[in-house]
Amino acid sequence: MKQKKLPLRMLIVALVLILCGSFLACVFNTGMFSVRVSRISFETERGTLSGLLYLPKGADASNPRPAISVTHGYLNSAEMQDANAIELSRRGYVVLALDMYDHGHSAANADNTGAFFSFWPRAQYDSVQYLYEQPYVLKDESGNGIIGVTGHSMGGFSSAMAMWYDEQDFAQSGIRKVYCGLTEGADYQWAAYLGLTADVAAAQGGGRIQGKVAARYDEFFFNADDAPAGTVRQKDFVSTTVGRTFLEQEAPEAGVWYDTADGGKRIVYEPAETHPWNHFSKTTTASAVEFYTEAFRDFSDGIKDIAPKSQIWNLKELFECVALIGFVLMLVPLAEIVMSLPFFSKAKTGELKPLPGAQGTMKAITCCILVLAILMPGLFFIGLYDGVASNRNILFWGGIIVAACALVLSVVSYGKEKDKRFLIGGCVAAVAGAALAVILKSTLYSGSYWVAPVINSISVWTLGCALIALLVMGAVYVAFKAKGGVKLSDYGVVLNPVVIVASLCTAVVTVIAAYIVLFLVDLIFKTDFRIWTFAFKTFDMNIIPAILKYLPTFLLFYIISTASITINTNTEKLQGVKGYLLAACLNAGGITLWLIYQYVTLFSTGVGAYPTAALSGIVLVAMVPTLGIAACLSRALYKRTGNIWTPAFLNALLMTTMAVANTTVYFK
Repeated sequence: MKQKKLPLRMLIVALVLILCGSFLACVFNTGMFSVRVSRISFETERGTLSGLLYLPKGADASNPRPAISVTHGYLNSAEMQDANAIELSRRGYVVLALDMYDHGHSAANADNTGAFFSFWPRAQYDSVQYLYEQPYVLKDESGNGIIGVTGHSMGGFSSAMAMWYDEQDFAQSGIRKVYCGLTEGADYQWAAYLGLTADVAAAQGGGRIQGKVAARYDEFFFNADDAPAGTVRQKDFVSTTVGRTFLEQEAPEAGVWYDTADGGKRIVYEPAETHPWNHFSKTTTASAVEFYTEAFRDFSDGIKDIAPKSQIWNLKELFECVALIGFVLMLVPLAEIVMSLPFFSKAKTGELKPLPGAQGTMKAITCCILVLAILMPGLFFIGLYDGVASNRNILFWGGIIVAACALVLSVVSYGKEKDKRFLIGGCVAAVAGAALAVILKSTLYSGSYWVAPVINSISVWTLGCALIALLVMGAVYVAFKAKGGVKLSDYGVVLNPVVIVASLCTAVVTVIAAYIVLFLVDLIFKTDFRIWTFAFKTFDMNIIPAILKYLPTFLLFYIISTASITINTNTEKLQGVKGYLLAACLNAGGITLWLIYQYVTLFSTGVGAYPTAALSGIVLVAMVPTLGIAACLSRALYKRTGNIWTPAFLNALLMTTMAVANTTVYFK
């Protein structure tokens, strides 16, 4: 009876964490209930824009306030601007945290989607048009908008474009709607393709107050005039030609305000941060507060005098993380409760008996194989994700050699032992090696069918890692495990259609129930489950086709990953925490070490270990917890079901949905 009550108790604990974490996150998100936060959407010429509107108490038609449109970078969503939105709104500014087109809850129409240059150029300026029409947004006596624009990365480029478009419209209307702008993690590299170079921006500033946050370790932008190949290196934007042009100074300094020829003022902040660090930084957030305090100095009625370094957004993030922990802890007991129901109970096939641990020389060999298995996803990351040819070639030939050796050994062993298991293991290794060779020489996930660009690259890496793991398992089985009588069931593989279908249904019901909780939290508290770039967030139903497109790839990975975790952690010596740690290392250990190596090298030498791996390194920040959590879920659920199917299906559904919901999805 106690065993039956345990899942219910764990579910209650998880729900309490979610409820308490979400409520407290809401408290800080609303500036201690001094700001009303609501999700809004509005139609534009280019589609539908959505965002979170932070409206301070007292801001209305009789007491309009300066407004600021803040937006995220490529592959992110409005919630990435939590820090700016919370700190600026609780000081009294109206803030709209915007989802750019084809991100979050926003979508471009059919004529404005499907390409990199479609989602960002007009997004911020369209947001400005909306804010300008709102009665609670301040205008001066001439009808000029007292509106600021701030964005990170591509949101920064969109903000720069908004100021330029506004100046062009001013030539026709005589009204400027954008009063000032602060970009974060953006120079003019991408805007220049549309005509907005540093020289053009300086000449057509229109007397606006402008600033830039140019992090010293930004992985993409602010490069020196004569910078060598690879952008993952230390920067000093104010010493570059673009930086001097922006500030209109010959020898400018960071953190200093300069007057410009058109009557405006400009400043550059240079925090010792990386690109994604900007939107999770007390330093950069303080710079944003300082900037808008100065920019809106003449419009300070109703604005609270709170010191820039007095911040509460990090408490909102802390309690969202508490809710995130509750969300993850909820999944296993929820699945157990589902599996206690008729039919769903068929997902269970009995407890897997732990295998005896290796002894003597075999123990040392096993440890070496495990270390190699942990390292390989990191060792071949740049080859699979970034397509680095030299790295791919090593994997290509290594895979062929290992597969060939395994196949030969299986035939020889079969001749001696007359046991078909040797042949099965050899065939598995051969198929995995051949498939790996094919994907390394092919261009995958590149057609118009694949609508989420960053998921395409992740899918290639995921598929490669799955085949590497299958190749290693096949080779190890032939060389060592077949002789020990290890069976397919010891990997958690049960080829019973009823078990597989029941497991799929269990996973579907569990994930749907979990997301219902998430959507309710968003509806009630306007928060979700996240820490920095790792987040479970709500989504619109129009991305479900995209989720289904990528699901088979991730399912293959999690089937093989769960089998690997099962055979390697279900031993007598790896019960308890040690088994979970090894599972997490098998999934995420290699890329964690890659990430540490990349950034320790960057901070210590000024150049990343892989100077050309800009976006790929940033993507890993969220992939590490994703794979670590998935590994723990795999182990927890195979221990309860006796097979791989429920954890494999659940992880595939959960993590594919999470990944697609957090990135760019083109709808054409």
